[in-house]
Amino acid sequence: MTPRKHAQRPPPTSQKPRTKADGVSLPRRSRGDAIKKATPAALPEDEATVATLVRDVGAMIDVARRQVAVTTNATLTGLYWQIGRRVRTEVLDERRAAYGEVIVSAVGRQLEADYGRGFGEKSLRHMIRFAQAFPDAEIVSALRRQLSWTHFKQLSYIDDELKRTFYAEMCRVEGWSTRALTERIDGMLFERTALSKKPDALVRKELAALQDKSELSPALVFRDPYVLDFLELADAYSEKDLETAILREMEHFLLELGTGFAFVARQKRITLDGDDYYLDLLFFHRRMRRLVAVELKIGDFKPADSGQMQLYLSWLDRHERQPSEQPPLGIILCAGKKRETVEYLDLDARGIHVADVRDRAASSQSARGTSAPRDRSRSEPDCDT
Repeated sequence: MTPRKHAQRPPPTSQKPRTKADGVSLPRRSRGDAIKKATPAALPEDEATVATLVRDVGAMIDVARRQVAVTTNATLTGLYWQIGRRVRTEVLDERRAAYGEVIVSAVGRQLEADYGRGFGEKSLRHMIRFAQAFPDAEIVSALRRQLSWTHFKQLSYIDDELKRTFYAEMCRVEGWSTRALTERIDGMLFERTALSKKPDALVRKELAALQDKSELSPALVFRDPYVLDFLELADAYSEKDLETAILREMEHFLLELGTGFAFVARQKRITLDGDDYYLDLLFFHRRMRRLVAVELKIGDFKPADSGQMQLYLSWLDRHERQPSEQPPLGIILCAGKKRETVEYLDLDARGIHVADVRDRAASSQSARGTSAPRDRSRSEPDCDT
């Protein structure tokens, strides 16, 4: 039987890729082409989804970063206070002054070598001053999430306790930056508030209310004098010129009034018995939740001015005040206050504040004069940390 023959297959040959030499031109394939082929084209709804996710995730990242920054600041501030208190109580308070200074210098040099400049001798002295100025741990704990270490350094070098408490609490309530704090200290804001003119017992009561309930009273908000030299008025000007200049420089004027004021109206018409009266400026203070009427007088204060303002406040209380708001207040800005006249009229009890309008130089001189009974001095802090 003849064996069956199988068809022989040709031996495998190595296939060469076709090239241009073969007479065939092929397009080149890049990696990008492969990715495009593997990835489907984005549809309009896909692009919207990506944009929404990027926005929302980005907001989550920003919130987390702010929380980390706040937590870090609070933790470091607490650490600085503890270091300052430890060194102050165990070294400076219990040893001779000269010997204590030597110890502080030695500790600062060693800490700087081990942990960096932020814990050197200068920084250590800032911490000691911090613990001395803020001996109450609870107050530090309440403030450290709103105030930075730079805030505390500036505040620590204010010698007067009431003045220091005022600036610390206003920083917390109104969210001042360190730059804003510096400007307000240099501008002698505390000395220009109605609060600083009161007896210490009343000042402490107002500040306690601010600490406990974050309540801003008129005495904390209103100032005397108001510094309006940014208006650049001529030596002789009318009430109309003053009003026009204020509106032209409204941003600066609101800053001088204080944080929280919002502009409501100019020349607010008030009609009584068929007669029209016009209130110069009307504002609203958000934290006090009160309308604040402002009357401009280029001359000295007169008792009749308070009667006019009382009329305006009564009308505002009846016709403009909302149920959730407190009774309106009034500010009379004049060239001369006549303090004795104001005192006899008992205007504070009626919600009327009278204040001078002065340039900055005159304001600083006056503020220093009114603060003579109490030590308002402030040592300049070293800014290195």
